Amino acid sequence: MLTRRTFGLASLRTIGSLGLAAAAASGLRGPLAYADEEKMTTATDTKFEVTKTPEEWRRILTPEQYQVLREHGTERAGTSPLDKNYADGTYDCAGCDLPLFSSETKFNSGTGWPSFYKPLDNAVGDTVDKSFFMTRTEIHCRRCGGHLGHVFEDGPPPTGLRYCMNGVALKFVPKASG
Repeated sequence: MLTRRTFGLASLRTIGSLGLAAAAASGLRGPLAYADEEKMTTATDTKFEVTKTPEEWRRILTPEQYQVLREHGTERAGTSPLDKNYADGTYDCAGCDLPLFSSETKFNSGTGWPSFYKPLDNAVGDTVDKSFFMTRTEIHCRRCGGHLGHVFEDGPPPTGLRYCMNGVALKFVPKASG
């Protein structure tokens, strides 16, 4: 029998579930969000030059790097010091040290993540990501398969692309002086 009390509890459960779903979709799950791996065509089926077991990756990566690079997580916007870094150099994969992006292609997208309009030649690969109720193009390191971020078609000239990368998946290597 439906009473005000049971109706109210059912409504609260529904609202709570919707709130959790909305929070998950918007990335409000703490410092890192995770993609639904069942809906992602991952790069894990591909053979990469650098391969390690999960235990080996955990030994060389910080927990945050592991969550992003190996579990397709996303760091919270505005948390990476690399977002506001504009020094000359390269942004390399935090997993395997492959140079991925040049500082010459970095721009301030206003999104809170390091953004580039073009990767270095033969540096990244892409896969289809159908997580969070949308289809996006995921970008990964072509050498180790580490998840880096996504690419969008709202970037500046000359490419019109915005490679929106997780700073924790990158390490900045300053240009050698001399």
